[in-house]
Amino acid sequence: MPKFDWNDLQAFLAVVRAGRLTVAARQLGIDHSTLSRRIAGLEASLGVVLFDRRSAGYALTAEGERLIPDAEAVESLAMRIRARQDDPAQGLTGSIRIGTPEAWGTYFLAPQLSLLAQQHPELEVELIANPRMFSLSKREADIAVSMTRPEQGRLYARRLNDYELGIYAARDYLRRYGGVDRKAQLEEHPWVGYVEDLMWSRELDYLSEIAPALQPRIRISNIISQMAAVVGGAGLGVLPCFMARREKKLARLLPEVKLYRSYWLITHADARDILRVNVVADFIMERVQAEGRGFWVDDVAAKS
Repeated sequence: MPKFDWNDLQAFLAVVRAGRLTVAARQLGIDHSTLSRRIAGLEASLGVVLFDRRSAGYALTAEGERLIPDAEAVESLAMRIRARQDDPAQGLTGSIRIGTPEAWGTYFLAPQLSLLAQQHPELEVELIANPRMFSLSKREADIAVSMTRPEQGRLYARRLNDYELGIYAARDYLRRYGGVDRKAQLEEHPWVGYVEDLMWSRELDYLSEIAPALQPRIRISNIISQMAAVVGGAGLGVLPCFMARREKKLARLLPEVKLYRSYWLITHADARDILRVNVVADFIMERVQAEGRGFWVDDVAAKS
């Protein structure tokens, strides 16, 4: 029987997470034929078939499903051993992947990356700013920012900050259709909101919190595109103040109507000894604190 090889186990996890051989090979920096040989070698050493090879991708067999927890445990152990070799005096090296909601990653973190790069010139940073939840156990990210605190899993969560949301409309829209000075008028206007079945967090259900009868006429899967639609005059929308206050074409309506949400910084328990994860997580916390309350709320409503 062929000998077990840790590289083959890494290859297995890469294919599990990517779903396709070519994608996993690209992530590992090897060609797909080498990756295929590693998977075959692992199957031969274990005496089982781990994947059903299909045209749409690699599907796990029952034996493959059973292998995942053990493979991830070995991966975590290897990460901790590697992390002990980090030398703070040498600065941060390697790569770090940060998964965030699209608005927070775009409007807050992305502008901070130049400072992070100056402080740690050898560090490679990947920012994944998408409207979704990130699985740290599947290594989709090393650090995640979420709108909800995780309730299970070996995760460590720190509250980043609360932020305010309000009702906004384009100034041109208000000039054409009139202003809104009382809550009862909200149902007279079209709304921009989320595609309901694509809400990746229950915290995104803003309209029902304002008035149960409100239904969006235009539904968009992410908040940045929603803001673009509101700016274009498609109707009213609920937007984070830290985004909308930067757009001069928008006016805030009914400033007494305020919604609040929170962001959480999440790392995996297995990353507690990894220097670059700890340093970057602390950097994010420090930059949030440095921005102060003014970044997250809008105390003065814009006039139409």
